[in-house]
Amino acid sequence: MEEPKRMTGAEALIETLLKEGVDLVFGYPGGAIIPIYDHLYDYTDRLRHILVRHEQGAVHAAQGYARSTGRVGVCFATSGPGATNFVTGITDAMLDSTPIVCITAQVDAAKLGTNFFQEADIIGITSPITKWNYQITRADEIATIIPQAFHVAASGRPGPVVISITRNAEIEMVDYLYDREKAISQLVHVNIFRNVERRNAAVAKAIELLNTAQKPLIIAGQGVILSGAEQILAECANKGCIPVACTLLGRSCMNFHDHYYVGMVGMHGNIPANKMTQQADVILAVGMRFSDRVTGNVANYAPNAKIIHIDIDKTEFNKNVMVDVKIHGDAKEMLEQICGGLQFVDREEWRRYGYEKYDYEMQTVIKSALGSKTLNMAQVVDTINGHYIESVSEKARDKEGKDVILVTDVGQNQMFAARYLKLTMKNGWITSAGLGTMGFGLPAAIGAKCGNPDSQVVLLCGDGGFQMNMQELGTMMQNDIDVKIVILNNSFLGMVRQWQDLFYDKRFSHTQLVNPDFEYISKAYGIRYRRVTTAAEMVEAVDEMSASKGAFLLEAVVDETANVFPMIPAGKSLDDIRIE
Repeated sequence: MEEPKRMTGAEALIETLLKEGVDLVFGYPGGAIIPIYDHLYDYTDRLRHILVRHEQGAVHAAQGYARSTGRVGVCFATSGPGATNFVTGITDAMLDSTPIVCITAQVDAAKLGTNFFQEADIIGITSPITKWNYQITRADEIATIIPQAFHVAASGRPGPVVISITRNAEIEMVDYLYDREKAISQLVHVNIFRNVERRNAAVAKAIELLNTAQKPLIIAGQGVILSGAEQILAECANKGCIPVACTLLGRSCMNFHDHYYVGMVGMHGNIPANKMTQQADVILAVGMRFSDRVTGNVANYAPNAKIIHIDIDKTEFNKNVMVDVKIHGDAKEMLEQICGGLQFVDREEWRRYGYEKYDYEMQTVIKSALGSKTLNMAQVVDTINGHYIESVSEKARDKEGKDVILVTDVGQNQMFAARYLKLTMKNGWITSAGLGTMGFGLPAAIGAKCGNPDSQVVLLCGDGGFQMNMQELGTMMQNDIDVKIVILNNSFLGMVRQWQDLFYDKRFSHTQLVNPDFEYISKAYGIRYRRVTTAAEMVEAVDEMSASKGAFLLEAVVDETANVFPMIPAGKSLDDIRIE
């Protein structure tokens, strides 16, 4: 049996992280966390630390790492403002089910509650936005609490965990012994799938509904990706002859070219996906939470459908939409059970309905956008397709699994990317959905590249979102991080401008941006740069970007008046689709 080793709490933390398999941390030092950073100095051969330029960048980078690798992302911050700068990223991770462990320092335990310098109640602040948080006040808690934090973050429905460590716990001596099994056993366990008979009955009912349906539809969310259920999802579609639509976060769980894929659902989703939702008689919803951006007005959502809902988080059942069959379990396991009972039913007429709607969308929206004489976001995204997705061979893709990782910021750039990227790979798609955090893209792309050094990482962002965290270009420069950045520059806060255009009588109140010279900014950070203003220039520019070694910033000056369509106006049903 291993003997305890005498060390400080700070060293115990680092030793525990290593034993948990952590090899990369994103962080920013400060006064209260210096003891941890002091010991980190001796571990640089085993634990890489990426110094970000802002703590929000650290947590978004940890998200990008987690989303692209399937592992728990880790970030450090000091007490007070360092810890509170984590809050936006933590909330984003909570809403998008991203497993991260955020470790913050805190003032001495004896000073808690005294308004000591740089004291903030990060436990109280983050309680509503974490799966779990904990205040460590003694060094002897570290070997137990840290393994528990990683277990909670990664198990069930993933999410963020915050661990705050008081300064005295960092410097106290402790007899350190790592025992993960013992630590996890001390957590309060609930057998979340304890009623197996009820679940089996629900699965049987789901199979019956799907086999007898005339117009079934599968709507796949990020839960499919988190459980690794992409292949069995495709098998279900093919075996049962059932069309599949995806949510924004689930966009990469179904191959764009799959015969059964009918597009993205929701506010800016594809016409066939939304129309088929409204016409379906049975919907199998997998690993998705019926967000308002997916459903539109819930009173008129899927009026003809019996709804089957598979989710690992039982609190999602009947939260936004009342469902007929609840299946509480892991998406992959439940789809495997359902697939075993599916029967092939010829639903060619139903599928043809979807093709007709897609053809209508192609003629009325897509061709117009891609054929525009003025460079627009759709054309930029389509050029990215040709260089970074369609040119990647199927053989290479099958071998590596994630040759290209596409990351977006939030706004029009995100919606154009979601609509026009022809995604085919697991973990090839990272975006902020539930919180819709502008400034997410650049640090998330950095995290994705750090976690996948052999993959190509391409960031699509707007000029507004880019500037929210563009200080992280310094992180790229210092660590030689190769991210290809495409700024879709329309000199507006584009999505807000679109709403002002359509619903507020074109009163463009404080949405126009006077931007800096992005070429000078690129030069300041040693990043190669190119600017394009026409569709003809885009192909050559993306060629140059993809062939370049190291980071690259491509600024595409796009039509400031272009809107992203189709669109379901807020408060309207999925039947109320606007195409102009």
